[in-house]
Amino acid sequence: MFRRLILGAAAGAAGTTALNAVTYLDMAWRGRPASSTPQQLVEKVADSLDVDIPGEGEERQNRLSGLGPLAGIATGVGVGLAYGLLDTFRLRPPKTLGMLLAGAGAMAGSVLPLSATGISDPVTWDASAWASDVVPHLAYGAVVAWTMDAAHRV
Repeated sequence: MFRRLILGAAAGAAGTTALNAVTYLDMAWRGRPASSTPQQLVEKVADSLDVDIPGEGEERQNRLSGLGPLAGIATGVGVGLAYGLLDTFRLRPPKTLGMLLAGAGAMAGSVLPLSATGISDPVTWDASAWASDVVPHLAYGAVVAWTMDAAHRV
């Protein structure tokens, strides 16, 4: 059981690397800026939990700039861990379905908190914004599913 959970977490980390690579390629290709929503989410959650992010001004913003992506990594590893948990119970989906489930899980882990906190409303996103979110999450899901499948072949 523990082995499958570790494999899931590792697959989630690999998927997160793929998600970040696709996101950064999109930024480089289109010349678009990085999203500030991860930092905004960390700040809003910290405020709601009455947790102080130390520093003032630029120092505090720099901390938030580091914490936002770390939260994304935690989400990616966590979804991979959940995928490993499914595998523990022998509920491993076929690769294509697994890819879609893992990608949707990671996307929900990022979009739902943004929507719930009012930071972003996906209903208002245009096609370009959706593509910027869906494509990297599909890459995430593909790498998670392929990694887990490859781990079972070893």
